[in-house]
Amino acid sequence: MTGKVVVRPIQPEDRADWQVLWANYCAFYKTDVPPRTTDLLWGRLGDPNSPVNGLVALDGGGEIVGICHYVLHPHTWSPDLLCYLEDLYTREDRRGAGVGRALIDHLCDLAAAGGWHRVYWYTEEGNSTARRLYDKVTGGRDRFVRYCVTPADR
Repeated sequence: MTGKVVVRPIQPEDRADWQVLWANYCAFYKTDVPPRTTDLLWGRLGDPNSPVNGLVALDGGGEIVGICHYVLHPHTWSPDLLCYLEDLYTREDRRGAGVGRALIDHLCDLAAAGGWHRVYWYTEEGNSTARRLYDKVTGGRDRFVRYCVTPADR
């Protein structure tokens, strides 16, 4: 990769490149997201009234090499918004080059500027590559354990 990583909000003309990275992200997590859901996500990313937002990371040549989706939401312990970093993906051939860090740093800058209470995220326990980065960014995971219920499975 040449030059500095630049992060900016996702734009309508990013659809084709975004879709490739989104598909690779879904494949990484071994999940099949229906095209209708992908289209819905893309619509949310472009809707200024949606709490779902997106960022892209570009290399020095202007090529999109990473994506980030985040959700802003209220919570019960503060009047400030929380930011849930839901999806973060760096093109496999660009990992270790600062792309993921640039996306997280940009999101944290947005949080500081916007007065958000915190930025938080999850990853799979076995995702050691991502966890190495996250441990550097945060100093280590917090004390909480996630539980999840899918109503259809009850």
